[in-house]
Amino acid sequence: MAGRPRQHAERVCSPETAALLLLILLTFAAGAADWPMHRGGTELRGIAQMAAPAKAELLWQFKGDKPVKGAAAIAGGRVFFGDDGGKVHALDVVTGKEQWSFKTEAAIEATPLVLDGTVFIGSSDAFLYALDAATGALKWKYETGDKILGGANHAKSPDGKSAWILVGSYDSHLHCVDAATGKAVWKHGTDNYINGTPALTPGGEIIFGGCDSFIHVLQLADGKELRQIESDAYIASSVATADGLGYVGNYGNIVLGFDPKSGDVKWKYRDRNFAYFSSAAITADRVILGGRDKRLHCIDRTTGKGVWTFQTRGEVESSPVVCGDAIIVGSADGRLYCVALADGKERWAYEIGAPLTASPAVADGRIVIGAEDGSVYCFGAK
Repeated sequence: MAGRPRQHAERVCSPETAALLLLILLTFAAGAADWPMHRGGTELRGIAQMAAPAKAELLWQFKGDKPVKGAAAIAGGRVFFGDDGGKVHALDVVTGKEQWSFKTEAAIEATPLVLDGTVFIGSSDAFLYALDAATGALKWKYETGDKILGGANHAKSPDGKSAWILVGSYDSHLHCVDAATGKAVWKHGTDNYINGTPALTPGGEIIFGGCDSFIHVLQLADGKELRQIESDAYIASSVATADGLGYVGNYGNIVLGFDPKSGDVKWKYRDRNFAYFSSAAITADRVILGGRDKRLHCIDRTTGKGVWTFQTRGEVESSPVVCGDAIIVGSADGRLYCVALADGKERWAYEIGAPLTASPAVADGRIVIGAEDGSVYCFGAK
């Protein structure tokens, strides 16, 4: 509308239309302001609804006393995360002030899932916890057979009446739990640990990698396995899905692009003999993930060929987030990096000084990341 006379805009936009447009904009803004789970959404694509800041400005720092190795969630004006001391914390996203904390019995590396006013988070004490997002009060806890290190995902039940929580455990099972009651709906067994977060496709299929070296594709209704895809090495990260395809790196130094419907592996990317622990971010034409070779890798989605690599000084277990035309990622060298999506050139780096194995959470104009010094840092434009 730039350059048009003001009276023209008023003539074609009635008060009723203006009100509707404002409502739409506010609704979009509210949705865009959250990063409510691992990788931002159920497909685990790692795409933020905001551009990266032009420079790294620290807005606040929350000083905890235990390392933070898992990613945070941002929802409802709060930041939620767990730490190595077994505590779940809720901070004000604007000030960084703690609102509440909840103690579990062992370390937490899982990313929280915030859904309908409840925080769902797994602990190494083998329990999945449901906490009131406003107060931190315990609603229920669900016991698995071993530690939970991956974040939870969520889906509507096939009849649309219930919300289901999906989470993997080191008991080698993927668990489906009723969000309201904490009761088991079903569980699916594999042959080894499940470390990552399960992805959910728009078609209702669940996809995850396991330490049994397989990519598993399940149907939501009953957890029945539809197919397995051999990856040739165990998978510790989460599968990212987009446009009906999946992408994941493994401990055999390979990144795979695959079709979960047919089970076909479309391509394999191998650069050097270092494992991938980082989960991928997926754009329209690129796959971006970190490697234990101290690099960030950008791969062509169609061909599986390398586009560029970005060198850090430490292993990159942090999972990158795409913010407009840039990528935000942490490194074990103690720095948070902003890298251009087009060519992998560094735009800025902020030296925290403690290893960053956690992944960034990006929403509401802010970048939030935990470090192994026990602090959580929030960056944005002042």
